This record gives sequence, C-alpha cells and structure tokens, in this order.
Amino acid sequence: MPIISCTDKRLPEHERDFAFKDTSAITQIRITDKNGACSNLQRTAKGWIVNNLYTCRSEAILNLMEVIKRIDVKSPVSSETAPTILKSMSTSALKVELLCASKTVRVFYVGFETEDGEGNYMLLENTAKGSNFEKPFICFIPGFKGYLRPRYIADPQEWRDRLVINYSPEILKSIKVQYTDAVSADSSFDIELLSTTQFTLRNAKGKSLAYNNEAMRQYLKYFMNINYERLITSKNIKREDSLKHSKPFVEVRVTDKAQQCKTFLFYRAPFTGKVNPEMGIQYTYDPDRCYLNFEDGKEWAIVQYFVFGKWMVSPLYFLHPVQN
Repeated sequence: MPIISCTDKRLPEHERDFAFKDTSAITQIRITDKNGACSNLQRTAKGWIVNNLYTCRSEAILNLMEVIKRIDVKSPVSSETAPTILKSMSTSALKVELLCASKTVRVFYVGFETEDGEGNYMLLENTAKGSNFEKPFICFIPGFKGYLRPRYIADPQEWRDRLVINYSPEILKSIKVQYTDAVSADSSFDIELLSTTQFTLRNAKGKSLAYNNEAMRQYLKYFMNINYERLITSKNIKREDSLKHSKPFVEVRVTDKAQQCKTFLFYRAPFTGKVNPEMGIQYTYDPDRCYLNFEDGKEWAIVQYFVFGKWMVSPLYFLHPVQN
C-alpha cells in the first residue's frame, strides 16, 4: 500500500484530527453501519445507555473512549490508492458522530483494517461544511497492536450489559431448581430463606432436609453478578422456534422479597466439535455451554456451565462444606 509521511506539511491538521481528548465532555455517540443498524449511546446520571433501552457494558464503553481519546494518524493514503479505498468505504464504512451537549464535535467514517491488521482506513467529515474531506488516513492507537473497528459497535444488542441476575442473600426469598428429565427429577429441590442465616431446604417430594450452613451460604452467593456469554435473541429465528418447542433440561425460579419471580430455562446445545482428543469422547451435547431463556421468555443467550452450572446441583451438595 503506497503511503506518504504523516509529517507532510501539506496536510492540514484539521483534516486528520480524529481524536477528541476531553471524553468526559461527550454526551452522545452515534454509530451507524451501511445496513441501517444504529447504536445511539447517551450519557446519563446512571451511566451510558443505548437507544434509550439498555445499560451499556462498562468495558465496551471504556474501549470506545480509549480509541476516541488516543486515536492517531499513522499515515495518509497515497493519491493513487485513495480512490480505491474511498470506493470500498462508501459501501462498508461505519459512520461515527460525537456530540457534546447536542453540539456535533466530530464526524468520521471507519473503514476496513489495513493489511498488517494494526490500523483502519478512516475519513473525517468537515462538520462546518457538512461534507467529507478528500483524503482518507490510516489510523491506529500508539502502542496497541490490532485494528480499531471492533470498538465501534453499530448493533445495539452488542452494547447491552451481559448481567443476568445480581441478587445478594439479603434480597432472596426462595430458589427452586427443577430437573425435567426422569433420571434427574429426584435431584430437584427448593430453598426458602427465612432470614440471611435461617433456611429451609426441601427435596422434590417436599420433604425438609438437613443442610450444612457453609454450603448453603456458598450456594446463595452463586446468584450474585451472573452474566451470559453472548446474547442470541433474534439472531436465528429457526433455532429459537425449535428451542421453544423442546423441553428445557432444568428450570430455575428465583423469587425476591418483593415477590418478583425470575424464571431461567436451560436447554442443551448440540455438540458441533470433533471427538475429544484427550478422552476420545464423542459428545451428544456441548459440554461447556448451553442455551438460556430468560426475561419472561423474551431473551435467549449462550451461557457457560462454568458460571451457571453452579446452580445445577442436587440436595447432596448441601450436606457437606464446599471444598475449595
């Protein structure tokens, strides 16, 4: 890719001034792709929200603010190559708008990554005239190895906070874990919290069981700050319809002291890999992940057993202290 030095004095500073240092002054960010997806991020007293619907993931906001503040020009694109780059950007670039108190302070376009994978082709808009500058640039973050486009997210769903539940024992009223298959049905149980130190544990037949206090307290902590791995709502309608007509292998109902009940339905995910290279096992289902249906049946996500599998125990779990 032919380039010319970014120290070329013929290049006006305002044509390559992508960075905006005072990120604390930014109140709104709009990111739009060529397919019509748009993330409208707004700063509120409680944090950033997207499209007036969802709380944004804090790490995604931090990554975006870092690139807004630290982005720099590595080099401009040569006059010979610029037309090809601009043509490609016209059909694939993301449009990014930065606003401070309703005033637009930056508008630029984020194109595809460079061949070395350490930057992206970008183009500034002359906000005073409402037209683009003529020359695209290769932009990067000094000291960062990687391209920048993944930080600019146009899909609102990708901004969403991944939190599924965050209930401390003080909030909890009851937990009911029900296994639906015949083999595991006897492992179902429910817990009623009489206080933060007194509990009732019952088996599938409603019989009260003895329990170890340490094991019970540890189990209740597994409902704090629990996140899904990836949201898949509306990503594959055929898959959703298939899951809706199948039976979850476990159902967890969590009720708080305000009598608000959250229901979590877990469905097996098919194993799509090869035979386990260490054990020679051909799995029927994914041993690491499954599907979760939550938010009154409206949302679907892929979750890890490492996180949610801690809910899926039997009454035997509560007989002995947890081994660390």
